[in-house]
Amino acid sequence: MYQLEQPIYFYVLFAIPVVVVLFLLLLFWQKRTQHKFLNKELLKKLSPNYSVFKSVLKVLVLCLAIACLTFALVNPKIGTKLETVKREGVDLVFALDVSKSMLAEDIAPNRLEKSKQLITQIINSLAGDRIGIIGYAGSAFPQVPITTDFSSAKLFLSGMNTDMVSSQGTAITEAIEMAETFYDDEGQANRVLFIISDGEDHEGSYSEIADEAAKKGIRIFTIGVGTLEGGPIPIKSNGILQYYKRDQNNEQVITRLGEETLRDIAKQANGEYIDGSNTKRVVDQVKAILNGMDKNEFEAKQFTDFKDQFQWFLAGALFLLVLDVFLLERKTAWLKKLNLFNEKRENE
Repeated sequence: MYQLEQPIYFYVLFAIPVVVVLFLLLLFWQKRTQHKFLNKELLKKLSPNYSVFKSVLKVLVLCLAIACLTFALVNPKIGTKLETVKREGVDLVFALDVSKSMLAEDIAPNRLEKSKQLITQIINSLAGDRIGIIGYAGSAFPQVPITTDFSSAKLFLSGMNTDMVSSQGTAITEAIEMAETFYDDEGQANRVLFIISDGEDHEGSYSEIADEAAKKGIRIFTIGVGTLEGGPIPIKSNGILQYYKRDQNNEQVITRLGEETLRDIAKQANGEYIDGSNTKRVVDQVKAILNGMDKNEFEAKQFTDFKDQFQWFLAGALFLLVLDVFLLERKTAWLKKLNLFNEKRENE
């Protein structure tokens, strides 16, 4: 197993084709200039020991030195020891509402962005837990399978938006059913589902689904995002407001936080409702909930004790640069014996 500490320095490798092109241009210029003032036979007499091969070799050595120096800057690290690490945690799945009503700006910057901030801060507070993410509107879809890779989960979370599902509505029952498939560890004592929503327009009989989830050991906690006063739903294009959503009677739609629905869902599945207006308070409540649960122990193999390898490439670069200094562009005795360009035959 290896790691690259500074992969951005791979851009230095672009210097190699630049050096090669400059060398070829210089070689072309030299040949053209020499032919202007000297013929081929006279040039051989004036500089009998000049070697094109040596010049090419010097450029090759320089390019290799640049490559070695690049890898030294990148600093590859090799994992020298494989360890089995035991972790304790809870399996958490976040079901995020991405329906159009989540665009309402009654809570800054809007309900959807606030929800993503809440999930991100909760993830940042976790330690040995595993997480998964589901998005839902008119239908549910898996966004991140159960994983311990928090960085990737947050990356996928940041890209979630209301255009990910073409059908509108709030298929909370489908999201709960999908969440049941995320918990792949049968020995996990505690399974937690966080539903982050404004509680509006939930479709289907969520009570039965919530009861079924509770029987399977899944506790559902709901986080309400929005205000009871509510607000209009802005429709924007490239960040510019176009209009506010209207109903069939051409009246402006006002979307309000459906606390009662969210409280009922949480109650049915042995959870509780959390007010999502204050991020710090939400994170503290979630931490308190998780700390009160039994943690399941699971094993994960990982490479540890990564050692730097830059010194080998740096030594190679220095050796090649020193070699380049002592590599003169004159023919040596061994090079003459090789007769690479048929000089002897031409002199006869």
